[in-house]
Amino acid sequence: MKKIGVIDYYLDQYHFENYPTWIKEASKGTMEIAYAWAMVEHEGGKTNAQCCEEQGIQLLSSIEEVIEKSDCLIVMSPDNPEMHEELCALPLASGKPTYVDKTFAVSRQAALNIVEMARQGKTPFFSTSALRYSKEYSNVAKEGIEAISSRGPGMFGNYGIHQLEPIICMMGAGVEKIMYVGTESTPCFILRYRDGRFASMTQLGWECDFSVAINYKGDHAVVINGASDFYQQFIVELVGFFEDGRPRVPAEETLQIITILEYGHKAMEQPDTWVELPV
Repeated sequence: MKKIGVIDYYLDQYHFENYPTWIKEASKGTMEIAYAWAMVEHEGGKTNAQCCEEQGIQLLSSIEEVIEKSDCLIVMSPDNPEMHEELCALPLASGKPTYVDKTFAVSRQAALNIVEMARQGKTPFFSTSALRYSKEYSNVAKEGIEAISSRGPGMFGNYGIHQLEPIICMMGAGVEKIMYVGTESTPCFILRYRDGRFASMTQLGWECDFSVAINYKGDHAVVINGASDFYQQFIVELVGFFEDGRPRVPAEETLQIITILEYGHKAMEQPDTWVELPV
């Protein structure tokens, strides 16, 4: 049985509560989260020891010990991505397959630093929003996409990644510039690709479901309403990564998403103006 180690900021969060069961089920019992370490305790929440006891996971005293005992690694900290650069340093020097939870990084420079850690450590890794694996997107033809219009819930800072992940998955990297055309309560962006293609994404409040409309060259459109079963399929892909060590998402796409998130905030400060993205 492959042993997976979790490295986290604190363990009292949704992913640590659910990943152990999901991974065991998806791997048919051939993998388990066996070890964990966290930097701090969750203020006002369960202790790290309580979280591990509930899951039957061994709480270890250091990152080094987790890495040594584990076959594969997960750097979680989903609610504190600003900690990823620090938390990734040793795992990505280990050579052991490592998944870095979303959001990968809080800036393009931090993302570049993490990717370089993995390169130097010769460590296979990937990161993604689970929305990339929504059942509704599984059979979408990527060839010939000219434009995508995406809508969803939430605000840009915490939920923008869930629309960007499918957009970049379907259209690829290569966004040249971004423009903000929204209001204070309704974020809306236009992404222009270097080859002339474009995507728009609008966030219409918590009552709005995820949906995309895709237009192909030749004026053929596909409309996809809803996003479902994404966690289940994501876990299947994660288990596959731990089996074969092949990253499921290219680092180029992850860097593109983090760059758009960072420069999207810059665009919000100057609406109706194109903001160039670094190459």
